[in-house]
Amino acid sequence: MNEYPKPRDHIRWDDLAAFLAVARAGGLAAAAKDVTSSAPTLGRRMRELERAMGRELFVRRSHGYDLTDAGIELMRELEDVALNISRATTKANDGQLPLIKVSAGTWTSLALARQWRDITGDPADVRLRFMTSEAVLSIARREASIAIRNSRPTEHGLAGRKLARNEFAVFSASGARESWIIHSVDTPSSHWARARAGQNVSLEVSHPRLALDLALEGAGQIVLPTFIGDRNARLERRSDAIPELSHDAWLVAHDDDRHLPEIRRVINRITKLRS
Repeated sequence: MNEYPKPRDHIRWDDLAAFLAVARAGGLAAAAKDVTSSAPTLGRRMRELERAMGRELFVRRSHGYDLTDAGIELMRELEDVALNISRATTKANDGQLPLIKVSAGTWTSLALARQWRDITGDPADVRLRFMTSEAVLSIARREASIAIRNSRPTEHGLAGRKLARNEFAVFSASGARESWIIHSVDTPSSHWARARAGQNVSLEVSHPRLALDLALEGAGQIVLPTFIGDRNARLERRSDAIPELSHDAWLVAHDDDRHLPEIRRVINRITKLRS
């Protein structure tokens, strides 16, 4: 590890904010857009910050910037500071409802969207943005305000609340053929269906939501969470619950943000929906 001289000059907050941008983005190019700077200039500023702090904050690789242990520690210390500064300096939103970004997979998003009034309140006191993705969005980087995940959160600064136990089974429309509809999204249920379908596949699609539409039209059978399949009168179960696909659902939020009134309301409402 390189040795840097002890700090001699005052470290400016804008350099620390630039460090946060690089740490969150994992590289200079994406971070440069957030701090209105060129990538070479930003890279030079990070070198100067490391020299001023006497610590190596990044491991520079061909694919981007990874954090050292010292960089991870600094990022954790600065996240809360940045959040408090943002709250203190953010202008009033001119009467707009507070925006809550809810991240979840396809089926959970569908179930939540069907009950949107129960989540927003009636009349609404929040504005929802559903962010449907099988990938895990970063709450620490504020890519999402609240997430529904398949496991307990382990990242620093996140809080989790266990929700219902999710189970999966095979479903189809009445009288549908016994061949399979499979999708290409990387999920445990997709892999399970592919392994059992073999050559007995009627249709392949790129997204699980389209697979559901096709199953409703009698095109074949699919694997669904029971909270979707059992609540659709046009579908019937073709199997018992599949033990290896069962998992607990967890509601995840930032440990600080979850105390904000608007986020706390949405958390409580979602918990009641799925309890």
